Amino acid sequence: MGLDYYRILEVDRSAKEDDLKKAYRKLAMKWHPDKNPNRNKEAEAKFKKISEAYDVLSDPQKRAIYDQFGEEGLKGQVPPPGAGAFSGGSDGGPTMFRFNPRSADDIFSEFFGFSSPFGDLGGSRAGGSGFPRGMFSEDFFTSLRGGVGEASSSNMPRKGAPIERALACSLDDLYKGTSKKMKISRDIIDHTGMLTDTGKGEGQEAVFDDILIMRATTTQEILTIEIKPGWKKGTKITFPEKGNEQRGVIPSDLIFIIDEKPHLVFKRDGNDLIYTQKISLVEALTGYTVQVTSLDGRTLTIPVSSIISPAYEEVVKGEGMPIPKEPSKKGNLRIKFNIKFPTKLTSEQKTGMKRLLSSS
Repeated sequence: MGLDYYRILEVDRSAKEDDLKKAYRKLAMKWHPDKNPNRNKEAEAKFKKISEAYDVLSDPQKRAIYDQFGEEGLKGQVPPPGAGAFSGGSDGGPTMFRFNPRSADDIFSEFFGFSSPFGDLGGSRAGGSGFPRGMFSEDFFTSLRGGVGEASSSNMPRKGAPIERALACSLDDLYKGTSKKMKISRDIIDHTGMLTDTGKGEGQEAVFDDILIMRATTTQEILTIEIKPGWKKGTKITFPEKGNEQRGVIPSDLIFIIDEKPHLVFKRDGNDLIYTQKISLVEALTGYTVQVTSLDGRTLTIPVSSIISPAYEEVVKGEGMPIPKEPSKKGNLRIKFNIKFPTKLTSEQKTGMKRLLSSS
């Protein structure tokens, strides 16, 4: 008699897809040869039968043929269900189904969500499993949680793309420095209960049934961002792996990027601050005293005795923005002038101006 795949998987003939998966998960983990080094040949034989049974019963076409013709019919050449006894081939004969057995290790890798989860390490048994020694130790479970384990670097879990968010800051905040708190929501994989002991009889090994079941829960977290004095627009603050947790993916980094809000009084140019003062033509020609309130609240008084042209700029050293890498130093305050010219002059004013300017 042929193999009874239902009996091998310990399911009944009405088993659904979820029943098959649960049965295969339990039995494949129990009988994998790497977990049974002391009875390797027995385990390998059972592991292959378990894998073959799952491969057949999880495939609707293979299962239909097996249910009708048994293992012998499945592995012989029989018409696929619904093909008809005489429909098909180019030679007028029936279209035949050919059973192509798959590698037990390929089925195992595919089932657990990896194309080659532990790298091509050659294996220690015939056929080369591709799994390292000790894969059923703690390193194996670590690898399922996104850890390194013993996998080669080319097969390590990929890292999620960075998540970038703008962080708007006032010029006052960037001048003095401040602390901001940001509330975030993220999905967290709950690893508790991953290893579910289904029980064991006397002299039997424990079987971990739901080893790959991961439950995601949404959690909220408060992140504290310390804004340093002098930080510029575009400065990045990175919180490593604060993105959503997913199976087989290292969480993304969460990156806040400083964005500078416009200021009513000052403009920023690197480490310098620019202040524009409106003055009249008379003040430009005769001198002017600028008074400006700094970002830290001090009143600065800057007398300008030079003649002020439209391109003139008064520089006050050390009154600009703090320099992040040298906190004790600051850039400069650059005062520009917006000179208001008269819209018209009388004849007497024009004559007087000519007389005054020509005499100088």
